[in-house]
Amino acid sequence: MQTVRDGDGETYLLVKHSAESSRVRDPATGEERYVDNDRLSVVDGESPLATAASGVPEPVRRTLGAVRDDRSLGLLAVVVDEGPIAAIDLLDAADMCESDLHGALSEFRAAGLVAEAEVAGRRGYEATAVAEEALRLLRGGSADEGAVGEGDGD
Repeated sequence: MQTVRDGDGETYLLVKHSAESSRVRDPATGEERYVDNDRLSVVDGESPLATAASGVPEPVRRTLGAVRDDRSLGLLAVVVDEGPIAAIDLLDAADMCESDLHGALSEFRAAGLVAEAEVAGRRGYEATAVAEEALRLLRGGSADEGAVGEGDGD
């Protein structure tokens, strides 16, 4: 598999190469089509796996990189749904030890999914717009519904 670009600058995955045309896959839709070889050029240095991943919305990719298991995904969902939320309340709500909770929240912060917040005078966390968008998409929302920063008065 290779990453290729057509004459319009669109990036695809090369699925099958033949004498006059090649079958390419759009990473965003998974749709395949044939393109004349003279309209395609190989993109050197770009991983075909990274190209394939580019079809997944960035907030989801970022979340997948930070979430280790169902419990940590659930923790992120709680922060998105109930946040901002005090750290002590998260500890009470989560079935995680303090060390695991801190580790998950540190990974979320590093990925830009949560930010520290003051909640009723206590240290807490709130979800970022990236986390909110990722959870909406993972829950089955479309990329066109309520895009981050659009029409929410921010």
